[in-house]
Amino acid sequence: MKNPKLEDILDYCRVRPGKKFRLKDHDPGWEGDRSIAEERRREFAEQLLADNVAELAEAQEQLYASDTWSLLLVFQAMDAAGKDSTIKHVLSGVNPQGCHVTSFKQPSVEELDHDYLWRCSKALPERGRIGIFNRSYYEEVLVVRVHPEYLKFQQLPTFSTSDKIKKTFWQDRYAQINHFEEHLTRNGTAIVKFFLNVSKEEQRTRFLARLNEPDKLWKFSLGDLKERARWDDYMEAYQDCLEATSTEQAPWYVIPADNKWVMRAMVSRIIVQTIRSLNLKWPTVPESDRAELEAARRQLESE
Repeated sequence: MKNPKLEDILDYCRVRPGKKFRLKDHDPGWEGDRSIAEERRREFAEQLLADNVAELAEAQEQLYASDTWSLLLVFQAMDAAGKDSTIKHVLSGVNPQGCHVTSFKQPSVEELDHDYLWRCSKALPERGRIGIFNRSYYEEVLVVRVHPEYLKFQQLPTFSTSDKIKKTFWQDRYAQINHFEEHLTRNGTAIVKFFLNVSKEEQRTRFLARLNEPDKLWKFSLGDLKERARWDDYMEAYQDCLEATSTEQAPWYVIPADNKWVMRAMVSRIIVQTIRSLNLKWPTVPESDRAELEAARRQLESE
């Protein structure tokens, strides 16, 4: 595609169910047609983001008013990919009462005494609202796959520290997640999932920026370097996960994340498209109530 349309680009970012998926086919540094000046491309992306933020505010109001669907947005990425800033910019126009962000860290003792979906289930959005998961139950097939030693803390009856983890273990978890998401969508939760695809070199640049700027030091952890050393293992885990768990009802999108202006514009457009695809309707007033409402209007006008 020499000059693809925006919708074609977004469609290409979608991981197709049942199709072979290769993460290396998705360029983290993609930024549009480079024959067009970068300034013009940035202006287009920033205007697209502004338009989408405004449209999302209206769409969220209709989502709330219809009270039939909720929307779950899942963000997964390597460290420094820009999850927090993307959530902040894309959802800047949404009514805070209709939106909730949950960030999932290392599980607590209580959470480890439940199945791995439990803590995320508690944070699911109710009808009419948008829920954002900053990391999610997918950590269980990403971080835990790279660090299978974490399984010993989950007290699984089918697992012991001496066991060699079989490949079917991860396939079973993919199936469990797919069934979980199918259950949610059948009961009125629309799901869209974003993998913010940052390159290893861009992550290095952002880590250095954090270390070189005093007001960003708090963002850096020595543990970030330990996980960076397992980059290839994480890429393999992401590739397998995205291929196995992108479904028609809960698709994955691989978003180029080296340029934040590209990433935010694409994410915002996909969210708006997802809500619009629900064919939401504004609530209608029953005919039996209209006479009383008309009387109320006349009373107020006469005051």
